[in-house]
Amino acid sequence: MKIAQIAPLWERVPPFRYGGIELVVSLLTDELVRRGHDVTLFASGDSISKANLISVHHQALRLDGTIKEPVLYEQMMLYELYHQAHHFDIIHSHVGFASLPYAAFVKTPTVHTTHGVFTPDNEKMFRRFAEQPYISISDAQREPRLGLNYVSTVYNGIDPAEYPFQPEPTQPPYLAFIGRFSPEKGPEDAIKIARATGLPLKMAGKVDVVDQKYFSEQIQPLIDGEQIQYLGEVSHEQKVQLLGSATVTLFPITWREPFGLVMIESMATGTPVIGRGLGSVPEVIAHGETGFVCDTLEAMIEAVPAAMKLDRQNCRDYVLKRFSVNTMVDEYERAYNMVLEQRFSHHRPVITRLDTQKREAV
Repeated sequence: MKIAQIAPLWERVPPFRYGGIELVVSLLTDELVRRGHDVTLFASGDSISKANLISVHHQALRLDGTIKEPVLYEQMMLYELYHQAHHFDIIHSHVGFASLPYAAFVKTPTVHTTHGVFTPDNEKMFRRFAEQPYISISDAQREPRLGLNYVSTVYNGIDPAEYPFQPEPTQPPYLAFIGRFSPEKGPEDAIKIARATGLPLKMAGKVDVVDQKYFSEQIQPLIDGEQIQYLGEVSHEQKVQLLGSATVTLFPITWREPFGLVMIESMATGTPVIGRGLGSVPEVIAHGETGFVCDTLEAMIEAVPAAMKLDRQNCRDYVLKRFSVNTMVDEYERAYNMVLEQRFSHHRPVITRLDTQKREAV
């Protein structure tokens, strides 16, 4: 099958450090190639992929300070792709609403994974193109009131080999927090949990420009370099070490998180997760087995001693079963098949197994 993947241009594929969408796109694309699909990746020119790479700029836009209108490059990429849409059996977009108008003008079906959140502004576009096929990354992410044509929910996956299992946390124990330092990620609550339990807290993640004031005024004064440590934006290797050596990872979000990769990254290393029960959290954490889903800050504090006693092997096995890259790609192949059946059900048959699929005109 000939498949086009559209990635955001802000980060390379895979991301150098932080970039959940780009990591998922990288894993999906390379695994599809391994399974025999002919895949073309539209992404930044510094991306590394087993697929055929087409780019409109030589590097991730975030790294090029000369660019003043990044949306221009996204439009150039979408034009390049949809100008040759007839060469593909299916197009898979990871860039949100931007690809919707283009997809409406070609016969090749486009399936849209909604990695982000809905806003009062972008909802207007999604409603206008509600009939196009969509994939959610959690059931909680969906907005039934929009009437979108969802064909599946496909959970994000990771390559377990990139997250070595650590059967025991380091001593003395500490709590971990990894994520953007923004109000919706709850770093303030992570600090409150650490102080209430008396455990050290190691925090890592980037501070976006829009969050600089929040970080400097609300978070930085709480970082003492002893009990509360800030490690900055860490590499993948550093992140894995930080998560795997922790006794518990904290995920005290204050918003409807669409997915939250750090939860499965932590559990893959064996470290249980305590999360606030918003958005996808109840779908990702197995309550009482791989962590705890809590409604309040007080409940998260109370859950720490119990979480420290959970079986770390169970955490690892849970991710292997539900959130591996193989499981994710299996589900995406099924979703592609459903999209093709929707589009061509009145014109041509579709064989169910896409790894050996050959569509023939009636």
